[in-house]
Amino acid sequence: MRRAWISVPAAFQIVVGVVAAYSITHFALGHALPLLALTVTISTLGFTRDARPKRVLDAVIGVTVGIALSELMLMVVGTGLWQIAVVLFLTLVIARFVSPSNAFAIAAGVQSMLVLLLPTPAGGVFVRTIDGAIGGVVALAVTALIPRDPRRLARRDALRLMSTLQESVGALDESLRRGLEPAAALALERLRRTQALVDDWTVSLDSAISVARISPFLRRHLPELRHQARVLRAADLGARHLRVIARRIDFLVRDGSARPELADMLQPIFGAVVDLQASIDEPDRAAAARSTLQHLAVTLSPSRIVPGAAVSESIIVLLARPLVVDLLVATGMAVDEARALLPA
Repeated sequence: MRRAWISVPAAFQIVVGVVAAYSITHFALGHALPLLALTVTISTLGFTRDARPKRVLDAVIGVTVGIALSELMLMVVGTGLWQIAVVLFLTLVIARFVSPSNAFAIAAGVQSMLVLLLPTPAGGVFVRTIDGAIGGVVALAVTALIPRDPRRLARRDALRLMSTLQESVGALDESLRRGLEPAAALALERLRRTQALVDDWTVSLDSAISVARISPFLRRHLPELRHQARVLRAADLGARHLRVIARRIDFLVRDGSARPELADMLQPIFGAVVDLQASIDEPDRAAAARSTLQHLAVTLSPSRIVPGAAVSESIIVLLARPLVVDLLVATGMAVDEARALLPA
């Protein structure tokens, strides 16, 4: 049910595109069976996470070229088994050249087979190329004028990643405060799964920004999407830093000893991650995260956090320094200004 509900905007967009493509080719141009106009519209829009206009344009070009090539081959060599093999092979190779998407290459191959196997329509073979081109243009227009509002998908991906970082920092805090190795192992396991979350958010956010740039209805949301992009870059680097810190802590707490001083250091980081997650919906919350991290940054010296401690504990403090800098940059602070806060 959740998957079906999330797909409703994309389904609506596809239906509107198909109706428009059919109306133009059938009623305006008089094409009796504009099948390729409909199939091109459906295949180029699709339910893909990546709804960027550039991806749609690449798909339109590739499918249209595949249809035109099939039409040309039909005129030159006719139909038959070996013709099907040659046309399909060339279409698949060209489609792979145009786009890295496996689904797109298959869609282009399907269009070429429709050209070869369906009867030639009235008006000549290249009528189907015109239908395909119109379907592609309609898909581009629908992408701009009836966007799916990809902000929703980007927001969901953002919250998934930030929640994982928040839970991981919380588990590391508990591990240090109580000397629990299982808590550190759990944090490390969560952090090892963050790359897929980073990749998902990157694709959905790039898509949202690209659509917002061309859509008159979504352009006003560009500032908040650019804020998300800043948080994403910091979250990506922060996840990498936290994996290193988690591995160190996992090794450190195997003796079962509590280290409350290091846990106290992680508390402000946890609070800042909570505020950064909230800033996805309320950008003003980034200021609270910045204030918290600024107060922490000036204290990040082993001699102040864990005076006289062994190297194995001091290095946790040193590893937290670049993490704090990256999180400060996510709040909008310049990287040089963030670094300047750290003690020598």
